[in-house]
Amino acid sequence: MEKIRNLRNIGISAHIDSGKTTLSERILFYSGRIHRMQEVHGGSASAGATMDFMELERERGITITSAATQVAWKDMSINLIDTPGHVDFTVEVERSLRVLDGAIMILCAVGGVQSQSVTVDLQMKRYRVPRIAFINKMDRTGADPERVRTDLVEKLGLNIVPIQLNMGAGDDFEGVIDLITMKALTFEGEGGIKVVIAPIPAQYVEAAQEARQEMLEALSMFNDCLMEMLLEDQPVGESLIRKVIREATINRDIVPMMMGSAFKNKAVQPVMDAVCEFLPSPMDRASFARDHDNEGTEIPLAADPDAPFVGMIFKIADETFGQLSYLRVYQGTIIKGQQYRNARTNRMQRIGRIVRMHANDREDVKDAGPGDIVALVAVDCASGDTLCGDGVNYSLESIFVADPVISLSVIPASSADQERMAKALSRFMKEDPTFRVSTCPETAETVIAGMGELHLDVYVERMRREFKAEVKVGAPNVSYREAPTAESEFNYRHKKQTGGSGQFAHVVGRLIPLPPDAEVTYEFEDNIVSGRIPGEYIPAVNKGFQAAMKKGPLAGYEIVGCKMCLDDGSAHSVDSSEMAFRIAGRDAFIEAFRRSKPCLQEPIMTVGIETPSEFQGSLVGDINSRRGIIHETEARENFTVIRAEVPLANMFGYATVMRGLSKGMATFSMEMSHYARVPQKLAEEIIFKRKEKQDAARK
Repeated sequence: MEKIRNLRNIGISAHIDSGKTTLSERILFYSGRIHRMQEVHGGSASAGATMDFMELERERGITITSAATQVAWKDMSINLIDTPGHVDFTVEVERSLRVLDGAIMILCAVGGVQSQSVTVDLQMKRYRVPRIAFINKMDRTGADPERVRTDLVEKLGLNIVPIQLNMGAGDDFEGVIDLITMKALTFEGEGGIKVVIAPIPAQYVEAAQEARQEMLEALSMFNDCLMEMLLEDQPVGESLIRKVIREATINRDIVPMMMGSAFKNKAVQPVMDAVCEFLPSPMDRASFARDHDNEGTEIPLAADPDAPFVGMIFKIADETFGQLSYLRVYQGTIIKGQQYRNARTNRMQRIGRIVRMHANDREDVKDAGPGDIVALVAVDCASGDTLCGDGVNYSLESIFVADPVISLSVIPASSADQERMAKALSRFMKEDPTFRVSTCPETAETVIAGMGELHLDVYVERMRREFKAEVKVGAPNVSYREAPTAESEFNYRHKKQTGGSGQFAHVVGRLIPLPPDAEVTYEFEDNIVSGRIPGEYIPAVNKGFQAAMKKGPLAGYEIVGCKMCLDDGSAHSVDSSEMAFRIAGRDAFIEAFRRSKPCLQEPIMTVGIETPSEFQGSLVGDINSRRGIIHETEARENFTVIRAEVPLANMFGYATVMRGLSKGMATFSMEMSHYARVPQKLAEEIIFKRKEKQDAARK
């Protein structure tokens, strides 16, 4: 049990270019896992960071897939996962946070809370992950940790408690003051490997005392003993402060805030100490599973190596020698050579090989216990599957998967490429739940859909490199939606007589538009009384409604935002069947939807732009010309942050235009915000073009 108590499972998450992979590289170096630090930027495939092991990642200087490794820090073992920052690869962050016990949330000392920071915050809240906030890039001009703290409080609603004070900022950044020990920490030697602990310099003493008092007052809200000591002006011991910070962090009452510069090798070691001291072990986190042998009752899982085994497959990677399945062990021990049941398929599977991952390298192990993150080789399973040992039939809550917002058509150059492309697409779909493949019924083209231009661009490039499949790419298509705007009624009778028993179904009800902020896109309400429609046919009506929503009558896009109320109807003792009611449900829905004043909806993106102030005017003008709405412009030192909402349809190729307008000095990030109604004139154009394309395909 001591081994489990000394284990930490942590992820590193942040906005693009906040320094996640740079921090990971420093952690690997200081823990002795690697002996030479690589940099993320540099542009050559040979000099990339350890955790960015894909050739594409090293060329582009971005993280595409989450990479796992294990490091030792003092007497602790830390499973570390470095996640992507681009919203296009958000599923990688999603599935990592699902299985982690804690996280380091990195923020840029200049940029503060940016668009992707908000998404990461929502993901951490969704999976109830305790975290430490690390303000990185303190060496940059314009670094302001106090403003970042205000951002975290106001924009994310977090209770931030700084446990360090910076000594200088920008070019003058020297190190940090530890407010718990009241000592100054500076970092010397090659790669900042030597931590020098010294008394606080005279010019920072007063500020440090004020900051410590503020920290103690914030912590006293979560501990009566600490509050009494403060009220009685008694000195507070280090051990009590650490105990209160740990408890409040694990309960997600506070987020301890630290600062440093990973690139300049300053203040990384204290972050590792804080991970070990303040973030939870697998024993400190409550995990639950559904018991299928007991009507799906929620059962707590124990971090006990002797209990029946329960583990979750959270990521799949197909390789030359078979599938690699990443597994988090929640309860019990998984042993090489034994058989375990897959709760989804109810089939037993033998575990032939267990490996511990270090980015793309692996080390064979014989078993894995509670809290361990390992990979299984050549086991047939899917992302989100639960594996169980003897005597239990549990399943764990799966991972949230967002819907794709953009699609492309891909056409193979030859019949040989067709086969290779099919193999690649099959593998990518298995690896990434946000990557979808379909065939357009009108044109018979293969259509790939994903979270953004970069997402699909990476997969097309991987098809060419890894599978040698040459493909031609069609123009990007936006995933529009059709939605009702007014309530409408339906009274539909399906009657067909072809000799022998016929088909009869009669359904009456209403279609009600759901509010724009509804959490679901479809609801079904059964108001049938007195058995007017036999109970066994009602699910068939619901299936008919849902089948009709897959392709709307306006332009063939998916229908959303409908609440279907089934109020009345009738059935025939001989001619009624599930098939008849399913057809009636489908046709009744189409009839009601046509009368509900349907509209077209488009995905709206939240766009964040950082630019030198001199280019602000031209960039704002360009956003306005793209039907964008500017929500905020914030001046910081000599650059400006612009936040806007822009329709996705108008953002294709924006990176090139933005570079031209800013002489290559501006950067931007973009993520899905919501769906909104398309202006009527534009909607008519989209519908006309869509129908033209469909007609041409039929010919």
